[in-house]
Amino acid sequence: MKVAVIKYNAGNICSVVNALRRVGVEPCVTDEPAVIRAADRVIFPGQGSAAPTMAYLRESGLDAVIASLTQPVLGICIGQQLLCGHSDEGMVDCLGIFPGTVVQKFTAPAGVNLKVPHMGWNSVEQLSSPLFDGLNEGDFVYFVHSYYVPASPLSIATTEYGGVRFSSAMRRGNFYATQFHPEKSGDVGERIIRNFIYLCHD
Repeated sequence: MKVAVIKYNAGNICSVVNALRRVGVEPCVTDEPAVIRAADRVIFPGQGSAAPTMAYLRESGLDAVIASLTQPVLGICIGQQLLCGHSDEGMVDCLGIFPGTVVQKFTAPAGVNLKVPHMGWNSVEQLSSPLFDGLNEGDFVYFVHSYYVPASPLSIATTEYGGVRFSSAMRRGNFYATQFHPEKSGDVGERIIRNFIYLCHD
């Protein structure tokens, strides 16, 4: 099993590499288009801001590479947001794999003391994908984000925060994505990574 982790100007790659090693995979961290295209699985992780990250992907040509992939791809955190059509963070057009989805910033309803970013453990619900095989409704995973993707027909898991139900995971064709960090989500996250590597296919 060849697993490529896309290397670009976003953080958190080391944690993903370590999580893959825990499930028996030695990944290749790369920005080489040929290596990425030849992989059996591709992971598009990261933490960062949408506008500068999209600028980097376009300058390096990685935007076209990612959009052309036909094997299972897993976006994580900013990876999920950049797979959407547009981000309100920097008002930038993104990769458009999940079309028509707008990334919005959490805002507190009147009278609610809402902490932003949404950081820490929260539950995932409405699970509907092999990505969550063996998990239970309401299992907890780890989030760090200020912007979110509203729940939609492409959601394969949702989470509620501050009265807002958002897409904590999405899928369209061979593209999967999680807003949370499976690599930081203990046994539940390890199971999700294992499922992506060994169960998810088109």
